[in-house]
Amino acid sequence: MTTRVKRAYRYRFYPTDVQAAELSRTFGCVRKVYNMALAARTEAWALRQERINYNTTSAMLTAWKKTEELAFLNDVSSVPLQQALRHLQAAFTAFFAKQSMYPRFKSRKKSRKSAGYTSSAFRFRDGKLTLAKMDQPLDIVWSRPLPEGALPSTVTVSQDAAGRWFVSLLVEDPAVQPLPATGSAVGIDAGLGHLLTLSTGEKIANPGHERRDRARLARAQRNLARKARGDGANRAKARRKVAKVYARITDRRRDHLHKLTTRLVRENQTLVIEDLTVRNMLSNGKLSRAISDAAWSQFRSMLEYKAAWYGREVIAVDRWFPSSKLCSVCGTLQKRMPLSVRTWTCDCGATHDRDVNAAKNLLAAGLAVSACGAGVRPQRESSRTGQSVTKQEALRREP
Repeated sequence: MTTRVKRAYRYRFYPTDVQAAELSRTFGCVRKVYNMALAARTEAWALRQERINYNTTSAMLTAWKKTEELAFLNDVSSVPLQQALRHLQAAFTAFFAKQSMYPRFKSRKKSRKSAGYTSSAFRFRDGKLTLAKMDQPLDIVWSRPLPEGALPSTVTVSQDAAGRWFVSLLVEDPAVQPLPATGSAVGIDAGLGHLLTLSTGEKIANPGHERRDRARLARAQRNLARKARGDGANRAKARRKVAKVYARITDRRRDHLHKLTTRLVRENQTLVIEDLTVRNMLSNGKLSRAISDAAWSQFRSMLEYKAAWYGREVIAVDRWFPSSKLCSVCGTLQKRMPLSVRTWTCDCGATHDRDVNAAKNLLAAGLAVSACGAGVRPQRESSRTGQSVTKQEALRREP
């Protein structure tokens, strides 16, 4: 039996003044309910060692709406408020499973503005979407068609820091099916000089999206810094200009990674990558900006969920694996490999490009894991902390 994949389609839309005001009120109420529920759950555990679940916070929400102080919660649709409680429950579930950090309070200025609507709170007919508490459908720019006959199960409305409005529709996509199996496998070494180096010898250039707009971003940030705090509309306008530059960078980076990961997943049955701890790497002050721009974590996330969609396999090799210092021909481990060495010759006579050799070693290690479950953690010459090693791994990728 084939399981259909649920896929989110995101579109930009342009609300009327009335719709924008309604959505802004909804965003504020969602943030208020989320923070109050988080405070209640935190306090219950700190004072009474009591765990509060979704059902309890839902009952609290009903009581809050009846108070004079929080009566404004009745002015917006109740569904996004319930969705906020469900999201908080999911955050605590991930925390107790040690998959994420403790949930944090939502900030009015920094947190993402969004509201989720289930099928009971919107109407989708003839390609027009109307949300609860609204009389007119949203003016959506349908940049690509939805799957034929698709009906959204969930709609999420959001506004980014640049002031742009987006609507995301979650639908079943029958077009997402496992691809025909292929015998090809590829090792992928991530870097900064080149974004990716494949075991086939192909090197994919690093577009450097942030670097290309660095001058424009610096001008916008200097203009913002000159605005006094509390300068009202002028400071808000300058802040939006900075946000627009960041949005441009983010959009181009996401588009490039989508095209790249789709191509790799379609062409290869098995994809082997390195298990990098990007969060630790960002503590390296010299390279943190370039590492953030490379977006290795986003690349891995896209690769993994697309591989799951299309019946491919992604293998992550242990970060301790000495992929750069190991000869991919004879298996000899070099004692030292200075960062300045980009090509080197092994005692067996094989000459290696540093990054291509690393990708080949990652592929061999990943296939060994796939075939027999063998470990790929090497014998380390000295005891080191995980953080210092990840810094060295980051430095290894310096162009």
